[in-house]
Parts: sequence; C-alpha cells; structure tokens
Amino acid sequence: MTTSLAPLVAALLADPGDPGDAGGHGRPGGPRDPDDARWPARVPARLDAVLRTLPTPARAGVRAAALAVDGYALARTGRPLAGLAPAEREDVMTAFGARPRLAPLLDLLKVPVLLAAGTERMLDRPGAVRAPLAPPDPPLDCVPATEWPTRSRADAIVIGSGAGGAVAARTLARAGLRVVVLEEGHHHTTASFGRHTPLDRFGALYRGGGGTVALGRPPLLLPTGRAVGGTTVVNSGTCYRTPDHVLERWRATYGCAFTDGFAEHLDEVERTLRVATQPLDVLGNNGLLALAGARELGWRAAPLRRNAPGCKGSCQCVVGCPTGAKQSVQLSVLPDACAAGARIVTGARVSRILVDPDRPGGAAAAGVRVRRADSSELEVLGPLVVVAAGALQSPSLLRRSGLGGHPRLGRNLSVHPATSVAGRFTREVTAWEGVLQSVGVEELHDRGILLEATATPPGMGSFVLPGLGRELRAELEGAGHLATLGAMIADRPSGRVLGRGRTLIRYDLDDRDAGRLLGAVRAMGRVLFAAGAQEVLTGIARAPRARSPRELDDVLGRTTARDLHLSAYHPTGTVAGGADPRRFPADERGWLRGVRGVLVADGSLLPGCPEVNPQLSIMAAALAVTTDAASR
Repeated sequence: MTTSLAPLVAALLADPGDPGDAGGHGRPGGPRDPDDARWPARVPARLDAVLRTLPTPARAGVRAAALAVDGYALARTGRPLAGLAPAEREDVMTAFGARPRLAPLLDLLKVPVLLAAGTERMLDRPGAVRAPLAPPDPPLDCVPATEWPTRSRADAIVIGSGAGGAVAARTLARAGLRVVVLEEGHHHTTASFGRHTPLDRFGALYRGGGGTVALGRPPLLLPTGRAVGGTTVVNSGTCYRTPDHVLERWRATYGCAFTDGFAEHLDEVERTLRVATQPLDVLGNNGLLALAGARELGWRAAPLRRNAPGCKGSCQCVVGCPTGAKQSVQLSVLPDACAAGARIVTGARVSRILVDPDRPGGAAAAGVRVRRADSSELEVLGPLVVVAAGALQSPSLLRRSGLGGHPRLGRNLSVHPATSVAGRFTREVTAWEGVLQSVGVEELHDRGILLEATATPPGMGSFVLPGLGRELRAELEGAGHLATLGAMIADRPSGRVLGRGRTLIRYDLDDRDAGRLLGAVRAMGRVLFAAGAQEVLTGIARAPRARSPRELDDVLGRTTARDLHLSAYHPTGTVAGGADPRRFPADERGWLRGVRGVLVADGSLLPGCPEVNPQLSIMAAALAVTTDAASR
C-alpha cells in the first residue's frame, strides 16, 4: 500500500524535490524551515498506518479513489501518477478536481493524507512527543474476556462502560448488587496516551478507527469511542446541563418519569466529574479569539464548563487526555463502581441477551452471551440486564436477541450535525496549544445553533484546508495562523439504525436543519472576521475562501448544506423511553417493553435531541433509571 500511495501523496502535497516548490509559495507559506524537506518522505508510510486502522469498507473506498485518480492520469497523459513529473502531477490533480463528479473523491483522499502529513510535520518539531507527567489512574478491576470463566453469575449485567453504563454500574454496585460490566473495547491508561502520537491513538480508541458513516443525503461521519469509558474517553470534556425547555418537553410531551428530580441527578453527576468553568489562563489563542470576536459583535459567549480540573491545555481530549485532567468515566465513575464490587470484562462483545420465555409473568432476562476475540463464547447469567451499548449499537443488540419487535426500535435517531470553518490571522495562533473545545458562543442557541471554539490535536487539524499540490502544501505549512470554530445544530430526529450483526446507519438531513447549518457557517465567519481574521476558509470546494462577511454571504447564497464538509456527533434516541407504548420501545422509567428485566441506560433512551453536548444528560438519565430500579 505504501508504494502505491506514494505518487498520490506527492501529487496532493507537491513533491518536495520539485524546483517550482521553493519556499515562500502561496498565501500562508513564507520562507520554509530547511527541516521541512524531511517530513514529506515519511507521509506515505504514516498514511499506510492510518489506513490499517480503518474498517474494510473505508479502506476500500480510499483505495478505489486512489485508483480512480491514477486511472484519470493514465487516460489524460498516457502515464500513471508515478510516471509524471511534479508539474504534470499537479496539472492532473487540478483537472481532476475541476470535474464536479470527481472532486468528492479528492476530498475523500485529502482527509487521511492531511492527517498523516500533519502528524509527520508535528514530529519534526522539537519536543513534539513528550510524555507529560500524570498521576497514576485510580484502580479498576478489569479482566480480559479470554481470562473470564465460560459461565458465571451476577445480579446485574451492564453492557457498555461509557457515560450511561458506568453510572449504572456504580449505582447498582453501591446498592449491594453483584455487577459485571461487559465492554467490547479495551482499557487504556493515561500513561499509555502520553507514549503515542494523537493520530496513533485515534485508531485504537474509536469504533472502526473513527470511520463510522451514516449513509444519506449527505453522508455524515459519526465517530464514537470504543474503550473502557466509552466515548467519554474521546469527547471534548464539555459539560452542558440539559436545558430546562428540553426537560420540560421530555416530561410534558413524552411522559418521561425519569426526568423527575433531574436537577438533583445533574448536580450529583457534576460533583462526580468535578465540572467547572474553564479558567482563561489555559484557554489558548483559539478560545481567546472566539471570545474577542463575540465581544466585538455583542454576542453571548463564555469559557465552557468542563470536567477537566487542572487542565494543562494539551489539546488532546478527543484522543485520550495524556495528563489525566479530563475526568472521563474510567477515572471518575468506574473506580467507585469497582470499589463497591463491580467487575469489568474487556474485549467482550455481547452477541445476545438471553431470555427465558417461560418465567411466571412472561418472558424475562436470564443473562447474556459474549463472544471473545478468538470467537469462543462465554455466558454471564443474571436477572437484570442493563443495555448501555450506545445509541448506534443498542438497537442491533436487541434485534440479535429477539427483542427488536417494537416498530420504533432503531428509529428516532437524533444527532448533532456539525461543520467547521477556519480563520486566517496575521499573527501566529497555534490553535493546538490550549483547550481543545474552549468557548461556547450561545447567541444563536435559541435558534438551534451552538458555536464552540474547537481546535484539533497536534497534527490532526488540516482537514479543512483547500487546494492541491503546492497550494495545499503552503496551506499546511501556514496552519499555525489558523483559528477554528465548530458549530453543531439541534436536529429534527431523522435517522435510523438498521441491522442485527453489523450496524447500518441511515440519516437524511432535514431541510430545516440544512438551513441551520448554513446559518452556522455565516455566524462562525462573522465571529472570526470580528476577531480580525484576514479571510475565512469555508470548507466549500468551489468557494474555499471568503475575505469579508459580505463575500461569505454571497458564497452561502449559492450554497446548500450538502456542499459543506459535515460530520455528526452525540447520537441519541434509538430506544427512546416514554409513556406511549405505541411510540416508545422503552417505558417512562427506562424498562424495555415486551420483556422483564432489561433496562435501557444510555443515550438511546433520550426521547429527543438534548440540544447540547449530552454527557451530563446521559449520565443523569442513567442515574435516574438505575436508582429507581435498585429501589424496586
């Protein structure tokens, strides 16, 4: 793979040996450091390592796109990319990108290439990989599935160790139940995060190497974590309380009893996670520029509340905090669960929930069957099964278990569709030094648009860059002058989780939400221009730059949401709880309908979009339903 992709990398980033690629080319480049000649040669090997972490369909897609570019070069010049001089390669790439039907293939290729290139550039900087001093992690009772007995018993079996599963395990263990937590991923320590580059950790910590995609119009990248601690290991650490109007809708419209006393549950979760407003001294330039732009516009904005006391501003939250500051649940909740007697089995994929159909009173949970990595199986038997595999995995698990009969199971998928822009400043920004997600701009939140100043880990922030060849190379070398903002919108739930063995996600962007995304891009541009940006990088292929708010408005007037680079986060709602048995697969207290002893305690239980980063909402809901279950 490395050999076959080397010509493509050279074409996208410009061959460092190209005489026309002298320092100072292009808008952001300036005179180049002589050391910059070293890193491009290492990019193909790094790209090969990135691709190995992706699921087979994603790898196949990248291969197919690379073959299409090579085939285009052959048809246009009579030679493949490897046989072309640097200037000829660049001409081929420019012509390829000018064809509307082919341009999306270049976008597909640019993402992994730029991730690999950004990492290699980072490694050339002095002290780029320096394991920070971090306190030892609190102890966990983790046992690999290969060492767990073939048959065992528990009072409660929790499937998943993320935000909901961790709280469920702690609540039930403290109530005196023997609890076993089953986690498909593995346990990663804070010390291990400090020993590897951010990109190297990405593939190990995300399901499918971060390549989960929701198919639809348009497709959306939808990354979720897979590790002890679930997605809390790789989220931004932002902690919003569930808005009052959202809770009122869940209570009054959907009849969710688990919202009773929700404020107290949120208080307890915040205490556990040590949530506090992020201090200014570690915010970083990316956040400070967002505050400055909002202040100039007179917009509401403030540092975010986060679960990261003592944050050092390493900007690596989404690939595992290397200092242990971010209180992901494997550091804050699961240690309490284990201290109360819970045990965690890792590398344990639950193939089905076992049901006894002949119990007095009707079918009831009897335990679970687990598949180990070597394809052998084990069973954990018990009368209470807590489903906390996440909104994308819980529906498929229930179908595999013969519990997927409710017509709304897997429907009602809500996500936060998201996009981002970058602003170029004359001064150095170095967005990756400081808090990764630092500032919330809430001026448009009542219209369903939440802006958050969001940088990316060192070496991983180049996906918005426009251009090809020497232009793209110059953009990459000038990335230190960019500040980045992200926006997410409150959606109309319009997705669906299909499948039994392999999960298939379908999500079609609602027309109202498409308008909100365009409004979000306009708002982010205004904040950046107000902060002093010379230009805004839009992420729109045919109009990648705007040099004024008016020019940005003109661009957006000719743009649809499908022209944006979109992703999505925070899936919820696929096993929603509520009072109406026709509408909700789970009841108002979280119990799955149609069987006794199966409790839902993850994001899938939330009946509608939470409109904010949902970790606190999920944890408070899990606390509510498991406290109620324990009391019964």
